[in-house]
Amino acid sequence: MADPAEGELDEKPPPSRAQRITYVILHVLLHVVFISYFTAATIIFILYDKDSDDCWPNRGSGATTESTDNSTEDDDIDDYDTVEEETTEKPLPEVKPKLLCTINWCHGYGFLIVMFILFYILWLYYWAFKPFVGIKLYNNYLEPVIDKWIEFSRQWIVSGVMLAIVIAVVVAYLGFECRNDAFKAIGLLGPVCFVIIGFAVSKHHLQVPWRIVTHGLLGQLLLGILCLRIPFGRSVFQCLGDKVTIFLNYAQHGARFVYGDRICDEYVFAFAILAVVFFFSVITSIMYYLGWMQFILNGFGFLLQAMVGTTVCESVNAAGNVFLSMTESPLVIRPYIEILTVSELHAICTSGYATVAGTVLGAYVSFGAPASFLIAASVMAAPGSLAFAKLFYPETEESLTRSDNIRLERSTDTSILDAAASGAAAALLIVLGIVSNIIAFLAIVFFLDAVTEWTFELIGLHNITLLYILSQIFIPIVFVMGVPWHDCQDIGLVVAQKSFINEFVAYRNLGILVSDKKVEPRSAAIATFALCGFANPGSLGIVIASLSAMAPSRRSDITRVAFRSYFAGSFVSFTSASLAGILIQNEHMGGK
Repeated sequence: MADPAEGELDEKPPPSRAQRITYVILHVLLHVVFISYFTAATIIFILYDKDSDDCWPNRGSGATTESTDNSTEDDDIDDYDTVEEETTEKPLPEVKPKLLCTINWCHGYGFLIVMFILFYILWLYYWAFKPFVGIKLYNNYLEPVIDKWIEFSRQWIVSGVMLAIVIAVVVAYLGFECRNDAFKAIGLLGPVCFVIIGFAVSKHHLQVPWRIVTHGLLGQLLLGILCLRIPFGRSVFQCLGDKVTIFLNYAQHGARFVYGDRICDEYVFAFAILAVVFFFSVITSIMYYLGWMQFILNGFGFLLQAMVGTTVCESVNAAGNVFLSMTESPLVIRPYIEILTVSELHAICTSGYATVAGTVLGAYVSFGAPASFLIAASVMAAPGSLAFAKLFYPETEESLTRSDNIRLERSTDTSILDAAASGAAAALLIVLGIVSNIIAFLAIVFFLDAVTEWTFELIGLHNITLLYILSQIFIPIVFVMGVPWHDCQDIGLVVAQKSFINEFVAYRNLGILVSDKKVEPRSAAIATFALCGFANPGSLGIVIASLSAMAPSRRSDITRVAFRSYFAGSFVSFTSASLAGILIQNEHMGGK
């Protein structure tokens, strides 16, 4: 594969006069259609009768009940009992009002307003602000300031002072949160212990970028406050998660047509889950052809690199992993994986381990996990994964994907159909690699578990499995996360199940513990965050297979960092759990 940074990126020939005229006409037509549609929708929404039965579907139930209760007193008592019994057995069905009844900012007319405003903000920025003001403003003012800030903050003394200030502020705030709860105070030990362990096992101790680590952990805390304490933030991320999940679930239509309803309904992983990889690969390939993905890379890369200090590709991948899986998110940066440094590959793997996909959130919710907690955990993991990735494996090479030297590759496809076909073909290799590696890795884990149990049975000890031994290791870990000591055995076991089997098994068993009231609500909430990640042996095979299929020449580097990033991703989830245990209020526990 040609190096994207050095490959032949010939400029497109200038468009002809006819092409320019056609482009302008289509551009104007798009605006006319969009503005006309928005105007029509606005008029219809204003004139819609919001007092109609469509908006109040159960309005007639009260009248019906009243007429029944006030019927003639001479009615036979048996008839009354019969009517009452029928009413009880057949309650009125709950009917959702139409979209035009209220302004729904996530689904209805309100969402159209949000889309309209965002579209024209981006359009004005791209066509008016950027070419006439933005480029000059960035080159003359913003870029020098950012470069000076990055250079200034990289100094050891400055980094130390910044770290001390941030730690003081964070400790003061968290100390205020923990003033009346001893277990919350214990939860403060979690992030400290995880950072110390991460530094102890770091690949290059003297080159740890503490500025990135500090900014990443601070971002993790701030996002936790936004998602868990501020209602508006919870609503925004809940809406984003719903939209992404709905979009990716359209892959089920193709999967059901090919595999049948039975396989999809039974949640067969290779067919029902991995069908999303085909769908998303096609979408990203089309977006590359249209140039949209390059625009997203520039935007997210600039923001995250300026705030956290990481490079474009690892920053965009971390942001994508908030709702996408470890196989879907790297597809966004697929053309650049060949030229990533080893530290950047480590960051890509860590982000995948630290988060879960929006496509499987529904399964976790069905086990009893609150959806708001799952979304908050995935959002908090984005900056946290970058912090721990650079703590475990600091950068020692010159990156080729920084915002000032990355060259956005143009798609080699000749049409949208060609882009869709090439995306589907590329996904086939990824899916095959995922399936084969999951089978092999899980087989090895269960084999070792059986060997351990057999070994201990020979000396008279029963039910001592590898998983049981490992769960004892997690008891002190969950304790420093803020779990009360009497729940540490149960919570340590489900965390061990997540780490050495998968999160599906762990969430199912956690749901059983909650339904049987064997653990406290706070312990269950902390466990929900700790389990929210793909760090398990099966995912170890997935990340190696998927990234190797995208960049075959980097397979040795990928396998070298995959195991280390496995622990880094786990620590991200544990840190989120510690912070969540401090931030979550009592009224938020136990509710979905």
